[in-house]
Amino acid sequence: MAWELRTTEGTEQMRRRKFKVEPVFGTIKEAMGFRRFLLRGLHKVRQEWALVCLAFNIKKLHLARS
Repeated sequence: MAWELRTTEGTEQMRRRKFKVEPVFGTIKEAMGFRRFLLRGLHKVRQEWALVCLAFNIKKLHLARS
């Protein structure tokens, strides 16, 4: 990873990643308090993650309307 960051291409990729993905996970973890899955099994975890994402999107839409 350190080598990747030294290249121009790797630096550019990390710069773009910062603005697209990281804030979403930060908001889900910090603002919404989601730190771990409560259910077991891949199917149940996927359903739980879908609910978390749904809540995030509803919150985002609500804040956009205000």
